[in-house]
Amino acid sequence: MYHIAVAGNIGSGKTTLTELLSKHYTWEAQYEDIDDNPYLNDFYEDMQRWSFNLQIYFLNSRFNQIIDIRKRGKTVIQDRTIYEDAYIFAPNLHSLGLMSTRDFENYFALFNLMSSLVQPPDLVIYLRASVPTLVNQIQKRGRKYEAGIRLDYLQRLNERYEAWVETYNMGKLMIVDVDDLQFTESREALSKVIDRIDAELYGLF
Repeated sequence: MYHIAVAGNIGSGKTTLTELLSKHYTWEAQYEDIDDNPYLNDFYEDMQRWSFNLQIYFLNSRFNQIIDIRKRGKTVIQDRTIYEDAYIFAPNLHSLGLMSTRDFENYFALFNLMSSLVQPPDLVIYLRASVPTLVNQIQKRGRKYEAGIRLDYLQRLNERYEAWVETYNMGKLMIVDVDDLQFTESREALSKVIDRIDAELYGLF
C-alpha cells in the first residue's frame, strides 16, 4: 500500500497525471476539491478578503483526504499535497499582502498541528514547469476564474516550489520536467514517467 502525491504549480498537469497514473496502475485517485469549493470563485474576485478562508478550506480538505487514504489500506494517488498550501500558497499570499500576519500565523499553527498527526506520502512527484508552459495549459483548460492569473504570480509560486523541493526530506521525491516530458501529449513521455515511478516504488529499472 502506497500513498503517492502529485505536486506542482497551477497548470502543471497534476490532475491529468493523477488520472493517467490511476488508470495505468489501477490506483484509487483523490482529486483536489475544485468544483465543490465554496471559496474559489470569491477568492479570485477578491484575494485579500477570501485568502484565509480558502487556505483553511484546503487544509481541512487535504487533512481529511490523508486520514481517509491511510484508513483505506490500498494504494492511492493524491492530486496536490497538504504541504504545498502551507509552504507555497499561503506564504505567497502573505508576502503579497493578501493575507494578514495574524491570519497567516494562525493558519500555519493549525497546519503544524495537523501535519504532525499524519504520515507524509511515500512518494511525491513534483511537476516542474516554466511559466509559458503553465500559461499554455491554463488557457487550454479554460477555467473562467483562472483567466486573470498574472504571470508574476505564477513566477513567484514557481520560485517557492523550487525552494520547497530543495529542502523536502520527508520521503521520496521525483521531479518531472514538464517542458521536456509532455505526458499529456505523448504516450512515450508518459511511459518514461511510469518507468521512473516503477524504479522509485518497486526498484525496477
